[in-house]
Amino acid sequence: MRLILIGPPGVGKGTQSALLVERLGLKALSSGEIFRREIDAQTDLGRLAQRYIDHGELVPNGVTIEMMAKRLRDEETRKSGFVLDGFPRTVRQAEALDEILFQMDLGLDRVVSIEVEDETIIHRLAGRMGCTKCGEIYHSRNKPPMREGLCDRCNGPLFVRSDDQPGTIMERLRVFHENTAPVVDYYGRTGTLLRVDGSLGPEETYRQIISPIAS
Repeated sequence: MRLILIGPPGVGKGTQSALLVERLGLKALSSGEIFRREIDAQTDLGRLAQRYIDHGELVPNGVTIEMMAKRLRDEETRKSGFVLDGFPRTVRQAEALDEILFQMDLGLDRVVSIEVEDETIIHRLAGRMGCTKCGEIYHSRNKPPMREGLCDRCNGPLFVRSDDQPGTIMERLRVFHENTAPVVDYYGRTGTLLRVDGSLGPEETYRQIISPIAS
């Protein structure tokens, strides 16, 4: 099975991707996670990506497309199927993905647009914290750690990502509406688009995604 998850930052794409991986055995391909690994390793790609991410901007199409093409062509990905999270984010990237999959003689099963009001997104992201060691995510109101500033799982220090600062959140939402929302229209014309309500709990959102696919 080959799926795409589309939605603004903080909508729950990562949570749904993890559930699809766990329950369907798909391979998760998250552009954000791949970039973070490059940033942590301080590669040339990572340093370039950091400059754009820190300002809430999209990493240039050429860099993103090349990075994702390499992972899509991996033999393990071909065998297991995949769920794309964070790619494509522009119509140009969607067109490039079509070209890559055509060359691989593959198609998409479903493009899932997870939709939530901007107000809800701002509330979710403004209190989000991550562990510097294991990557566990917390929220100051919805999922606070037992000890302030420390991860419950590994005791690592917690931090607020640079792209979760209030000003950057607003810029990320602006960029999404300007660049990524047209991708939803692009896939709407292909007959593969599924719109789901992301304001519900993770399990209910998952059921909305999987029911049409399983039927």
